[in-house]
Amino acid sequence: MTETYTPPKVWTWDNKPGVSAAALNRPVAGATHEKDLPVGQHAFQLYSLGTPNGQKASIMFEELIEAGYAADYDAWFIGIGDGDQFGSGFVDINPNSKIPALLDRSGPEPVRVFESGSILVHLAEKFGAFLPTSGKARTETFNWLMWQMGSAPFIGGGFGHFYFYAPEKIEYAINRYAMETKRLLDVADRRLAESRFLAGDDYTIADMATFGWFRGLIQGDAYGEAADFLSTQDYEHVGRWVAEIDARPGTRRGRFVNKPSGGLRERHAGTDFAALDPALLAGTAPA
Repeated sequence: MTETYTPPKVWTWDNKPGVSAAALNRPVAGATHEKDLPVGQHAFQLYSLGTPNGQKASIMFEELIEAGYAADYDAWFIGIGDGDQFGSGFVDINPNSKIPALLDRSGPEPVRVFESGSILVHLAEKFGAFLPTSGKARTETFNWLMWQMGSAPFIGGGFGHFYFYAPEKIEYAINRYAMETKRLLDVADRRLAESRFLAGDDYTIADMATFGWFRGLIQGDAYGEAADFLSTQDYEHVGRWVAEIDARPGTRRGRFVNKPSGGLRERHAGTDFAALDPALLAGTAPA
Protein backbone atom coordinates (compact mmCIF):
# COMPACT_ATOMS: atom_id res chain seq x y z
CA MET A 1 0.00 0.00 0.00
CA THR A 2 1.14 3.56 -0.62
CA GLU A 3 1.54 6.02 2.23
CA THR A 4 -1.64 7.48 3.65
CA TYR A 5 -3.03 10.46 1.77
CA THR A 6 -5.05 13.05 3.64
CA PRO A 7 -7.30 15.07 1.29
CA PRO A 8 -7.20 18.83 1.75
CA LYS A 9 -10.32 20.61 2.91
CA VAL A 10 -10.78 22.15 -0.56
CA TRP A 11 -9.48 20.50 -3.73
CA THR A 12 -7.64 22.78 -6.14
CA TRP A 13 -6.29 22.21 -9.60
CA ASP A 14 -2.53 22.62 -9.10
CA ASN A 15 0.23 20.07 -9.51
CA LYS A 16 -2.05 17.08 -9.08
CA PRO A 17 -0.68 13.78 -10.46
CA GLY A 18 -2.69 12.76 -13.48
CA VAL A 19 -4.42 16.14 -13.70
CA SER A 20 -2.32 19.22 -14.39
CA ALA A 21 0.56 16.93 -15.30
CA ALA A 22 -1.37 16.17 -18.50
CA ALA A 23 -2.81 19.20 -20.25
CA LEU A 24 -5.75 17.17 -21.55
CA ASN A 25 -7.08 16.43 -18.07
CA ARG A 26 -9.05 19.36 -16.71
CA PRO A 27 -11.76 19.88 -14.07
CA VAL A 28 -13.72 22.11 -16.45
CA ALA A 29 -15.69 21.52 -19.65
CA GLY A 30 -15.86 23.40 -22.94
CA ALA A 31 -13.68 23.86 -26.00
CA THR A 32 -9.99 24.62 -25.70
CA HIS A 33 -9.56 25.68 -29.33
CA GLU A 34 -11.47 26.50 -32.47
CA LYS A 35 -11.65 23.61 -34.90
CA ASP A 36 -14.40 22.74 -37.34
CA LEU A 37 -15.23 19.09 -37.90
CA PRO A 38 -14.93 17.58 -41.36
CA VAL A 39 -18.16 16.56 -43.08
CA GLY A 40 -18.51 13.85 -45.72
CA GLN A 41 -21.17 12.96 -48.24
CA HIS A 42 -23.35 10.64 -46.17
CA ALA A 43 -26.30 11.47 -43.96
CA PHE A 44 -24.52 10.08 -40.92
CA GLN A 45 -21.28 11.62 -39.70
CA LEU A 46 -19.52 9.67 -36.95
CA TYR A 47 -16.65 11.22 -35.00
CA SER A 48 -14.93 8.53 -33.01
CA LEU A 49 -11.96 6.40 -32.05
CA GLY A 50 -11.75 2.60 -32.11
CA THR A 51 -12.00 2.10 -28.35
CA PRO A 52 -14.61 -0.23 -26.79
CA ASN A 53 -16.98 2.74 -26.55
CA GLY A 54 -16.22 3.98 -30.04
CA GLN A 55 -16.66 0.54 -31.55
CA LYS A 56 -20.26 0.41 -30.38
CA ALA A 57 -21.31 2.97 -32.99
CA SER A 58 -19.24 1.63 -35.89
CA ILE A 59 -20.36 -1.94 -35.17
CA MET A 60 -23.98 -0.75 -35.19
CA PHE A 61 -23.53 0.94 -38.55
CA GLU A 62 -21.79 -2.07 -40.10
CA GLU A 63 -24.38 -4.48 -38.70
CA LEU A 64 -27.15 -2.31 -40.19
CA ILE A 65 -25.39 -2.31 -43.56
CA GLU A 66 -24.84 -6.07 -43.34
CA ALA A 67 -28.57 -6.50 -42.70
CA GLY A 68 -29.40 -4.51 -45.83
CA TYR A 69 -30.29 -1.12 -44.39
CA ALA A 70 -29.27 2.11 -46.13
CA ALA A 71 -27.04 3.21 -43.28
CA ASP A 72 -23.85 4.27 -45.02
CA TYR A 73 -21.78 6.70 -43.03
CA ASP A 74 -18.56 8.68 -42.79
CA ALA A 75 -16.37 7.91 -39.79
CA TRP A 76 -13.81 10.54 -38.85
CA PHE A 77 -10.88 9.87 -36.54
CA ILE A 78 -10.82 11.78 -33.25
CA GLY A 79 -7.38 11.69 -31.64
CA ILE A 80 -8.17 12.00 -27.96
CA GLY A 81 -4.48 12.02 -27.11
CA ASP A 82 -4.16 15.14 -29.26
CA GLY A 83 -7.17 16.86 -27.71
CA ASP A 84 -9.42 16.65 -30.79
CA GLN A 85 -12.39 16.11 -28.48
CA PHE A 86 -11.91 19.62 -27.11
CA GLY A 87 -12.19 21.33 -30.48
CA SER A 88 -15.16 23.67 -30.82
CA GLY A 89 -16.83 21.59 -33.54
CA PHE A 90 -16.70 18.42 -31.48
CA VAL A 91 -17.89 20.15 -28.31
CA ASP A 92 -20.87 21.50 -30.28
CA ILE A 93 -21.95 17.88 -30.84
CA ASN A 94 -20.88 16.50 -27.47
CA PRO A 95 -20.45 19.04 -24.66
CA ASN A 96 -19.00 16.22 -22.57
CA SER A 97 -16.02 15.89 -24.97
CA LYS A 98 -16.13 12.09 -25.18
CA ILE A 99 -16.22 9.79 -28.18
CA PRO A 100 -18.25 8.65 -30.01
CA ALA A 101 -20.37 11.52 -31.28
CA LEU A 102 -22.79 11.44 -34.19
CA LEU A 103 -24.35 14.04 -36.44
CA ASP A 104 -27.49 12.70 -38.11
CA ARG A 105 -28.32 14.77 -41.18
CA SER A 106 -30.98 12.41 -42.51
CA GLY A 107 -33.93 14.57 -41.41
CA PRO A 108 -35.10 18.12 -42.05
CA GLU A 109 -32.64 19.41 -39.44
CA PRO A 110 -29.34 17.91 -38.24
CA VAL A 111 -29.57 16.05 -34.94
CA ARG A 112 -26.61 15.66 -32.61
CA VAL A 113 -26.36 12.39 -30.71
CA PHE A 114 -23.81 11.81 -27.98
CA GLU A 115 -23.15 9.01 -25.50
CA SER A 116 -22.64 5.60 -27.06
CA GLY A 117 -25.85 4.13 -25.66
CA SER A 118 -27.87 7.04 -27.01
CA ILE A 119 -26.33 6.54 -30.45
CA LEU A 120 -27.26 2.85 -30.40
CA VAL A 121 -30.86 3.59 -29.40
CA HIS A 122 -31.17 6.43 -31.92
CA LEU A 123 -30.03 4.25 -34.81
CA ALA A 124 -32.03 1.22 -33.67
CA GLU A 125 -35.24 3.24 -33.56
CA LYS A 126 -34.51 5.04 -36.83
CA PHE A 127 -34.00 1.78 -38.74
CA GLY A 128 -36.21 -0.52 -36.66
CA ALA A 129 -33.39 -2.98 -36.03
CA PHE A 130 -31.60 -4.65 -33.12
CA LEU A 131 -34.11 -3.32 -30.57
CA PRO A 132 -37.50 -4.96 -29.97
CA THR A 133 -40.33 -2.51 -30.50
CA SER A 134 -42.40 -3.40 -27.46
CA GLY A 135 -43.01 -5.67 -24.51
CA LYS A 136 -40.76 -7.73 -22.31
CA ALA A 137 -38.03 -8.15 -24.92
CA ARG A 138 -37.64 -4.38 -25.32
CA THR A 139 -37.42 -3.87 -21.57
CA GLU A 140 -34.90 -6.68 -21.23
CA THR A 141 -32.74 -5.10 -23.93
CA PHE A 142 -32.76 -1.79 -22.07
CA ASN A 143 -32.01 -3.62 -18.81
CA TRP A 144 -28.76 -4.96 -20.21
CA LEU A 145 -27.90 -1.84 -22.16
CA MET A 146 -28.16 0.30 -19.03
CA TRP A 147 -26.27 -2.35 -17.06
CA GLN A 148 -23.40 -2.00 -19.50
CA MET A 149 -23.47 1.78 -19.54
CA GLY A 150 -23.25 1.84 -15.76
CA SER A 151 -20.60 -0.88 -15.64
CA ALA A 152 -18.07 0.38 -18.18
CA PRO A 153 -16.44 2.95 -15.86
CA PHE A 154 -15.55 0.20 -13.38
CA ILE A 155 -13.74 -1.74 -16.12
CA GLY A 156 -12.07 1.08 -18.07
CA GLY A 157 -11.55 4.03 -15.76
CA GLY A 158 -11.37 1.72 -12.77
CA PHE A 159 -9.62 -1.59 -13.41
CA GLY A 160 -7.94 -0.70 -16.69
CA HIS A 161 -6.60 2.57 -15.38
CA PHE A 162 -5.22 1.41 -12.06
CA TYR A 163 -3.98 -1.99 -13.27
CA PHE A 164 -2.38 -0.88 -16.53
CA TYR A 165 -2.20 2.89 -17.08
CA ALA A 166 -1.64 4.47 -13.69
CA PRO A 167 1.94 5.67 -13.06
CA GLU A 168 2.02 3.78 -9.76
CA LYS A 169 0.43 0.51 -8.72
CA ILE A 170 -2.00 1.09 -5.88
CA GLU A 171 -2.93 -2.24 -4.29
CA TYR A 172 -6.23 -1.09 -2.83
CA ALA A 173 -7.44 0.41 -6.12
CA ILE A 174 -6.40 -2.62 -8.20
CA ASN A 175 -8.07 -5.03 -5.78
CA ARG A 176 -11.22 -2.92 -5.65
CA TYR A 177 -11.70 -2.74 -9.41
CA ALA A 178 -10.45 -6.26 -10.17
CA MET A 179 -13.14 -7.52 -7.80
CA GLU A 180 -15.80 -5.42 -9.53
CA THR A 181 -14.68 -6.43 -13.04
CA LYS A 182 -14.78 -10.11 -12.12
CA ARG A 183 -18.21 -9.62 -10.58
CA LEU A 184 -19.45 -8.06 -13.83
CA LEU A 185 -18.00 -10.92 -15.85
CA ASP A 186 -19.80 -13.32 -13.53
CA VAL A 187 -23.09 -11.45 -13.95
CA ALA A 188 -22.76 -11.82 -17.71
CA ASP A 189 -21.57 -15.43 -17.49
CA ARG A 190 -24.58 -16.47 -15.42
CA ARG A 191 -26.94 -14.70 -17.81
CA LEU A 192 -25.31 -16.21 -20.89
CA ALA A 193 -25.51 -19.67 -19.35
CA GLU A 194 -29.28 -19.43 -19.80
CA SER A 195 -29.54 -17.19 -22.85
CA ARG A 196 -27.85 -17.06 -26.26
CA PHE A 197 -27.52 -13.27 -26.09
CA LEU A 198 -27.84 -10.83 -23.21
CA ALA A 199 -31.45 -9.88 -23.87
CA GLY A 200 -32.62 -13.25 -25.12
CA ASP A 201 -32.47 -15.23 -28.35
CA ASP A 202 -31.78 -12.25 -30.59
CA TYR A 203 -28.68 -10.11 -31.06
CA THR A 204 -29.42 -6.57 -29.89
CA ILE A 205 -27.81 -3.25 -29.09
CA ALA A 206 -27.21 -4.57 -25.57
CA ASP A 207 -24.74 -7.08 -27.01
CA MET A 208 -23.13 -4.43 -29.20
CA ALA A 209 -22.62 -2.20 -26.19
CA THR A 210 -21.03 -4.90 -24.05
CA PHE A 211 -19.04 -6.83 -26.64
CA GLY A 212 -16.04 -4.52 -27.04
CA TRP A 213 -15.41 -4.29 -23.32
CA PHE A 214 -15.49 -8.04 -22.70
CA ARG A 215 -13.86 -9.14 -25.97
CA GLY A 216 -10.52 -7.57 -25.06
CA LEU A 217 -10.53 -9.13 -21.61
CA ILE A 218 -11.51 -12.57 -22.90
CA GLN A 219 -9.17 -12.60 -25.91
CA GLY A 220 -6.25 -11.15 -23.99
CA ASP A 221 -5.50 -7.94 -25.84
CA ALA A 222 -6.77 -5.45 -23.26
CA TYR A 223 -4.68 -3.95 -20.46
CA GLY A 224 -1.54 -6.01 -20.84
CA GLU A 225 -1.73 -9.27 -18.88
CA ALA A 226 -5.25 -8.58 -17.60
CA ALA A 227 -6.72 -11.80 -19.02
CA ASP A 228 -4.36 -13.88 -16.89
CA PHE A 229 -4.69 -11.60 -13.88
CA LEU A 230 -8.50 -11.87 -13.95
CA SER A 231 -8.57 -15.55 -15.04
CA THR A 232 -11.02 -14.64 -17.79
CA GLN A 233 -10.82 -18.17 -19.21
CA ASP A 234 -13.07 -19.19 -16.32
CA TYR A 235 -16.04 -17.33 -17.83
CA GLU A 236 -17.01 -20.05 -20.28
CA HIS A 237 -20.32 -18.62 -21.40
CA VAL A 238 -18.93 -15.13 -21.93
CA GLY A 239 -16.21 -16.73 -24.03
CA ARG A 240 -18.79 -18.53 -26.17
CA TRP A 241 -20.76 -15.30 -26.62
CA VAL A 242 -17.66 -13.28 -27.54
CA ALA A 243 -16.62 -15.85 -30.15
CA GLU A 244 -20.07 -15.92 -31.74
CA ILE A 245 -20.35 -12.14 -31.99
CA ASP A 246 -16.77 -11.72 -33.16
CA ALA A 247 -17.52 -14.00 -36.11
CA ARG A 248 -20.25 -11.70 -37.42
CA PRO A 249 -19.07 -9.88 -40.59
CA GLY A 250 -20.62 -6.57 -39.57
CA THR A 251 -19.05 -6.70 -36.14
CA ARG A 252 -15.67 -7.63 -37.60
CA ARG A 253 -15.73 -4.61 -39.89
CA GLY A 254 -16.97 -2.29 -37.17
CA ARG A 255 -14.10 -3.25 -34.91
CA PHE A 256 -11.54 -1.86 -37.35
CA VAL A 257 -13.10 1.56 -37.90
CA ASN A 258 -11.27 4.63 -36.56
CA LYS A 259 -8.28 2.64 -35.37
CA PRO A 260 -5.04 4.63 -35.36
CA SER A 261 -3.13 1.58 -36.61
CA GLY A 262 -4.05 -1.84 -37.91
CA GLY A 263 -7.43 -0.68 -39.19
CA LEU A 264 -9.16 2.17 -40.97
CA ARG A 265 -8.29 5.57 -39.58
CA GLU A 266 -11.28 6.91 -41.51
CA ARG A 267 -14.17 5.11 -43.18
CA HIS A 268 -16.20 6.65 -46.02
CA ALA A 269 -17.35 3.66 -48.08
CA GLY A 270 -17.63 -0.09 -47.77
CA THR A 271 -14.85 -0.45 -50.32
CA ASP A 272 -12.43 1.11 -47.81
CA PHE A 273 -12.16 -2.26 -46.07
CA ALA A 274 -10.37 -3.65 -49.12
CA ALA A 275 -7.25 -1.95 -47.76
CA LEU A 276 -7.21 -4.32 -44.78
CA ASP A 277 -5.77 -7.80 -44.59
CA PRO A 278 -8.69 -10.10 -45.54
CA ALA A 279 -7.62 -12.48 -42.77
CA LEU A 280 -8.42 -9.79 -40.19
CA LEU A 281 -11.96 -9.38 -41.47
CA ALA A 282 -12.41 -13.14 -41.75
CA GLY A 283 -11.26 -13.65 -38.19
CA THR A 284 -8.43 -15.99 -39.21
CA ALA A 285 -5.68 -13.62 -38.07
CA PRO A 286 -5.23 -12.07 -34.62
CA ALA A 287 -6.40 -8.50 -34.22
